[in-house]
Parts: sequence; structure tokens; C-alpha cells
Amino acid sequence: MEAWILAIRPRTLPAAAAPVVVATGMAAARDVMAPLPALAALVAALLIQIATNLANDYYDFLKGGDSEDRVGPTRVVQAGLLPAQSVIRAALGVLGLTSVIGLYLVWVGGLPILIVGVLSLLCALAYTGGPFPLAYRGLGDLFVFVFFGLVAVGGTYWVQARDFPPDLLLAGSAMGALITGILVVNNLRDRETDERAGKRTLAVRLGETGTRVQYLVLVLAALAVPLIGIWLFGWSPWTLLPIGGARPLLSATATVLTFHDPRELNLALGNTARGVTWYAALLAVGFVLGRPDIVVL
Repeated sequence: MEAWILAIRPRTLPAAAAPVVVATGMAAARDVMAPLPALAALVAALLIQIATNLANDYYDFLKGGDSEDRVGPTRVVQAGLLPAQSVIRAALGVLGLTSVIGLYLVWVGGLPILIVGVLSLLCALAYTGGPFPLAYRGLGDLFVFVFFGLVAVGGTYWVQARDFPPDLLLAGSAMGALITGILVVNNLRDRETDERAGKRTLAVRLGETGTRVQYLVLVLAALAVPLIGIWLFGWSPWTLLPIGGARPLLSATATVLTFHDPRELNLALGNTARGVTWYAALLAVGFVLGRPDIVVL
């Protein structure tokens, strides 16, 4: 059981939940929240994250991306804790369960959700597997930004409201930037071992300095989103709450910009994940408190 928990990587799950929380907060603020579709979207997002984690554990071992000198958390297949075939079968089983929930979401959301769902399931495996693994080609950052940001926020809102207001893209960009930041820290930490294994992540391509700058830009962009939302879309000043809760992100940024040993980035990784959770929760609360019928003393 402990090995399977390691394989699932529970600490990554808040990143999957965060976009759903933001989109549901927006829906609640606009009186279009639908609890059952929101819950189904949350469960589907968590299952896709779990399946991706399991598939990554399998494919990274298969392709030599995980080795004994990695400085990140234990990978169960590489460490011999679980058989490789058991892990990939579990990943496929989780994707199958996700498909069942997806049928309900397609029934609610129609063709757009069918397209998004099929692409999400395929990319969960193609992230490190298949003939063109995205993570090994430097496309992992783009995948995470699009699917964990724009698609997750937009899709969750759509299944509740059957609408797609333009500011969804702005909220989705904030979540995409921060969740991509988790990947950036992970890839920065593993840059040297990834390069030796032939895993050409964007961190390998940009180098250490370029990746530090990339992380800083992502965090600053996310913190700027509430200000842009107020300016362009008339968001409530309450949506500035995430800026007030940005301490974990600022701490992580300081570590990323000044670290000397890659192991120090494990702390930055945790702070980035906590920052994503706080940001999503506070932005969702900000949307709800910004409703005109709510008076906050």
C-alpha cells in the first residue's frame, strides 16, 4: 500500500484540483454552479493526474529517465518497489475509470467535452510514453499550461454553465502558469540527470539560468492576473486575495533564484504546490465574495 501511495504521488493532486476550484468559484459567483458536474470534473481531473503519474513512473523507467542518482522522490518502478507491468496496468485501469466519469461529462457538456476528454486521456499516456513523448521533446510545459490551465478551467466551467466567457482564458492562464511552475521546478532539479538520460525537457534546452527566469516569469504572470481581470473584465477587488496569500510562491521563487544544490529545490517544489493551492482557493473565494448580493462587513 505504501508503494502504491508513492506511485500515485498524493502531493501532486492539489494541482489537479486547483483549476476545478477556480472554475467552480467563477460559476458560483455567476449563479451557474452545478454541483454534480463540478464534482465529476474534480474526480476526473484527480484520476487523470493519478494515471499520468503512474504512466510516467513506468515510461521514465523504461526509457532510462529514472536512475539511481535522481535527487527527487522515489520512483517505485526504478526502486523495485512495484513491478513495471503492474504500474502500467494500474494506469490504464485508472484511465478506464476516468472514461466512465467522462461519459457523464460528455452527456452534460456535449461534443467539446468529448474532444477535450479524448485528448486528455491520450496525453496522459503520451506525456512520457508513445512514439513522441511530450516531456522528452521539451513540450511538457506547453502541455501542462494548456491542459491544467486553459482546458481544465474552461472545461469545468462549461459543464456547469454551457458557456465560455472570455475571462475564463485569463483565469485559466493563471492556473496554467502556476501549475507549469511545479513542472519547471521539478525539471530544474532533475536537469542534469534528464540530460544524461536523453530527456530533452525545456529545462535542459533553456539551461539553468533560462529556467530560473522562466519560473520567475510564470509566478509574476499569475500574480498579475487579478489586476488584469479587474482592469479588463471588471473583476471584484476581492480577486486580489491570491496576491495576499503569495508567501509560499515568493519563498519558492527565492529558492529557485538562489539555490546551489538541486536538492534544495525539493523545498521549492513543495512551496510551489502549496502556493497553487492557496492561489486557487483564494481566487475562488474572491469571485464569490465579489458577488453584488454579498455584503462583507
